[in-house]
Amino acid sequence: MPETFTYRARDREGSLTTGELQADNRTLVVSRLREQGFIPLEITQKSGGLKREITFLSRKKVKLKALSIFSRQFATMINSGLPLLRALAILEQQTESKELAKVIGEVRLDVEKGSSLSEAMAQHPKAFSRLYVAMTRAGETGGVLDQVLLRLADTLEREVELRRRVKSAMTYPVVVLIIVSLILIAMMVLVVPQFEGLFKDLGGSLPLPTRILLAVSTVFKKFFLFVFLAVGLGIFGFRQWIKTEKGRYSFDKLKLKIPIFGPLFHKTAMSRFARTLGALSRSGVPLLQALDIVQETVSNAVVAEAVKDLQAAVKEGESLAAPLSRHEVFPPMVVQMLAVGEETGALDTMLEKIANFYDDEVAATVDALTALIEPLLIVMVGGSVGLIVIALYLPMFRIFDLIE
Repeated sequence: MPETFTYRARDREGSLTTGELQADNRTLVVSRLREQGFIPLEITQKSGGLKREITFLSRKKVKLKALSIFSRQFATMINSGLPLLRALAILEQQTESKELAKVIGEVRLDVEKGSSLSEAMAQHPKAFSRLYVAMTRAGETGGVLDQVLLRLADTLEREVELRRRVKSAMTYPVVVLIIVSLILIAMMVLVVPQFEGLFKDLGGSLPLPTRILLAVSTVFKKFFLFVFLAVGLGIFGFRQWIKTEKGRYSFDKLKLKIPIFGPLFHKTAMSRFARTLGALSRSGVPLLQALDIVQETVSNAVVAEAVKDLQAAVKEGESLAAPLSRHEVFPPMVVQMLAVGEETGALDTMLEKIANFYDDEVAATVDALTALIEPLLIVMVGGSVGLIVIALYLPMFRIFDLIE
């Protein structure tokens, strides 16, 4: 019985198009699209029944670490001459990730039914990204699947390490800020009110810092739930805002300008741009399709917007370096290295060097931030608690005057 498939493809002019086709399997959909002059990018079965939909929605994302191990083992098996289906069966049994094992099993079944490996993987976007599917498709087409899988493993391992470094730089200050906030709230709700009665007994006017502290404490004590509700609603509203195109762009632009952390976010984005584009280019993925994928994987709307302009310029026949030079987010060094890469025919090598350079820069920035943040947080914690203590004890100095 024919099934309905949705597709994303590019026509001969490079324009993106979407639609639906009915066919017995994905292979027939690919054949029909190619007969019509389209280049298939993504094909998805529209409906597979209620049970399949529930399974897809409840499925968790596969961790990059597990995926990188799978890629390297898969490449080794393919290079050793094992048939594709047998390699998938072995990997399904030996992978430690239960979620990935389920996905591999479903991919194997789809391949047995006649789908290509990349088409089967495209049905599991929570496990295999567009980058992964595109590189796999290029490896199948060029007969170098094992080499492409090794590149994928290297790319994923680099991404895991990059995320680990950024996370290590962000975790410490976030944890300290949460602890400080809890301490300050506890002091406002439990400690400061104990002094309020004592201050009333002293009589007279209180110093301005003390009056401000008591007012803040009163607000926290009387409207404790409302304060937390307002904070929760603010966080929810902010998360919804950054999901919009305009909100995400504004937030990502702000992130690049934040003192201390801005350079880290910028270097991370440059590393992802160069490594992703380099891996796709080296695997034989067409440039326009590669740039389309880079927009999704770069994780920064400002850089993605620049890549979108680059894609439009390339369609018109321009080089890579010229359009990028019009965007401040790309440093002159990146632009010049890409220009040299294009002139010498070593673009892949230059992109890899750029990615390695920024990976090292991220590591150095994380080390510098760790050394800088610790004393800053100590000063902030001590200053916050110290200001509260001073505000509480300022009236005490007037006790002797009142006694006299």
